[in-house]
Amino acid sequence: MTKRTGQCLCGAVKFTAKDTPETFSTCYCKDCQRWVGGPYRGMSVPTENLEITGREHISVYKSSDFAERASCRKCGSPLWWRLTKTKYFGKTSIPVGLLDDTGGLTLNHVLFSDYKDQTNDIPDDVEQMTSAVSRSGQVN
Repeated sequence: MTKRTGQCLCGAVKFTAKDTPETFSTCYCKDCQRWVGGPYRGMSVPTENLEITGREHISVYKSSDFAERASCRKCGSPLWWRLTKTKYFGKTSIPVGLLDDTGGLTLNHVLFSDYKDQTNDIPDDVEQMTSAVSRSGQVN
């Protein structure tokens, strides 16, 4: 377990998570897909191990009778998914895309795998751009 830091797209909300696991999960349920525009990949940490700055920029939405989702009011970045009851109460799932460093993280389980569809596959004949091409518009 290690300490990890992260932030939303605009940097208004930042966090430090201590004693984080080295695993993450992926969820293909329709709620997650609508929330992040595709599969949700999250790292679950004990809520008390999460230090957050910029709380005034956080909007919390009760997405069901057992969970809430938070996002940044300034840039719209999803910040966490959290159960408000059930046996997993007290854990917060942070999108791995917010982490400054994802080194060492491995997938440990997939939720709602029956909802995964062809939009998550990359066919062999589809052009793929590296970050160098995307940023410059030309191959280096």
